[in-house]
Amino acid sequence: MHGMCAEREAEVWQALDRVTDPELDEAVTEMGFVENVEIEGPSVLVSFRLPTYWCSPNFAFLMCEGIVREVGRLPWVARARVRLEDHMHAEEVMAVVNDGRPFSEAFAGLCDGDDLDALREKFAEKAFQRRQEAVLLRLRALGHSPEAIAAMTLRELEFTEVEEDRLARYREALTGRGLAKWPGDLAFRDWAGVALTAEGLPAHLATLRQVRLNMEFNGTLCQGLRGARYKEAVEVDGEPTLVDFILGRVPPRPQAAR
Repeated sequence: MHGMCAEREAEVWQALDRVTDPELDEAVTEMGFVENVEIEGPSVLVSFRLPTYWCSPNFAFLMCEGIVREVGRLPWVARARVRLEDHMHAEEVMAVVNDGRPFSEAFAGLCDGDDLDALREKFAEKAFQRRQEAVLLRLRALGHSPEAIAAMTLRELEFTEVEEDRLARYREALTGRGLAKWPGDLAFRDWAGVALTAEGLPAHLATLRQVRLNMEFNGTLCQGLRGARYKEAVEVDGEPTLVDFILGRVPPRPQAAR
């Protein structure tokens, strides 16, 4: 029985790995937002906590909704629920998410009745762009020319030396958008479906870079706020990051000798 419980808990955590912070395209598990998983027979309760008390209810809803959706897809789960902790709109978010109701029922004034569809589209585009840039930069590092990249098909992309996890994330975004389906389809189009060209690749990469930098900044700030709130910190290669500055852990520079 203990073995089955451990196996089921592992399945829940794997399902949670598929839930991302919509603004950052990072798994909520990697961001440290998931506090605990409780399993009672076919019921699962996931405790979830965001970096600040005032995080946007839009974002909170999307992530909580994702948690309930992904955990609820497990074949043995009859009911999945989320417990949002330490958030100013926790009760409202949990009330609609755990009952499978739309965001508009709790926050009509914040969504103009569109139930976050426009916001979902915006975040999906950013995630697509960040994942595409990761693949494009890897292909350039491997020596592929702009011409080869622009003409590359899905089949050809699969046989490159791009790491499988990077490929899988991009493939999911590409096919989910309906921009490619068959092995002979072009591997690289922009969000609007326009095929990339060798001449336009530098400008396209510059646009993707701005998207990534913005997402990375937001992610680092998010982690810093979380660290400040819960007295945690993340170091990167021993070098100061934005987290260190937020937590006041960076010593002042020594004064130059006079």
